[in-house]
Amino acid sequence: MLAVITGGSGSGKSEYAESVATSLAKRDGLLLYYIATMRPFGAEGMWRVERHRKLRAGKGFETIECYVNLKEQTLPEKGVVLLECMSNLTANEMFEPEGAGDDTVEAVLAGVEALRDRCVHLVIVTNDIFSDGITYDEVTALYQERLGEINRRIAAEADQAAEVICGIPLQLKNKGQSL
Repeated sequence: MLAVITGGSGSGKSEYAESVATSLAKRDGLLLYYIATMRPFGAEGMWRVERHRKLRAGKGFETIECYVNLKEQTLPEKGVVLLECMSNLTANEMFEPEGAGDDTVEAVLAGVEALRDRCVHLVIVTNDIFSDGITYDEVTALYQERLGEINRRIAAEADQAAEVICGIPLQLKNKGQSL
């Protein structure tokens, strides 16, 4: 099963995604993996990483850091994967020297497809960065365009899709059992 969970900053999407992943793992007796894509920069980056670690504490996740080249990421065995988050992975692929650069969309989508083959359930967190009405510089607009395409293509393939607003998950797509 592929689930996509989106929402704005501070919406509660990470907490909801963790609850979905842990429920699937418990229901099916599977291992839990958390693929962290945020490379922490500065005090705020470290604070965010620590906050997410505290949220996951005691839930049974094995954390795997993967900043680029998701296609090559292996897992010890099949299980439930929580991939957080698509916006960081896209930025890493676009802007890091070892990233995919102009081939970001294809690299990220190939990585998601490869990861789907290596796990039983994949829960992907992404950000809604498209609703603020601000006109951005050319580079930021290109980032938004690429992330938007990635989000659309993954959501098209997803079995489940939800948007979290103020901590409330709204089911957008449901092929089968609800999240």
